[in-house]
Amino acid sequence: SPVTDSVKPLEEAIARLRERGTAVVVGTCPDLGALRPVPQPLRALGSRASRQLAAAQAAAAVRSGAHAVSLAEVVGPFFITNPDEMFSLDRFHPSALGYKRTAKAMLPSVLAALGEHDAHQGLPFGHLPPEPPPVPPGDPA
Repeated sequence: SPVTDSVKPLEEAIARLRERGTAVVVGTCPDLGALRPVPQPLRALGSRASRQLAAAQAAAAVRSGAHAVSLAEVVGPFFITNPDEMFSLDRFHPSALGYKRTAKAMLPSVLAALGEHDAHQGLPFGHLPPEPPPVPPGDPA
């Protein structure tokens, strides 16, 4: 499937980075339904497809030992309610404020990935910590 084909390189990139000892935070696909210049029904289809991709990206990220941040959940509402401020003039890419808001929204997971905050002690809504590594059979937990 296209989603599976898209997620596989993400998993490979996370594995390569983690092998080098790099902390990884993945910002998932934003909700493309916020792109008002895209006409309906394409905008609704884009929204559905982008949310499916984001869910697959988040699952792959946490399964692979990375933090995941749902951009649709943590910054999507700002893009929907304040499009003039959050989008650049092309109405497709974020503005400077949109990028700033996105970076700020990812900060809790970045701090957790760096060990500055315990990820299992209350990350904000839309932030997922990595899954713990599986315990090999026969090893004491």
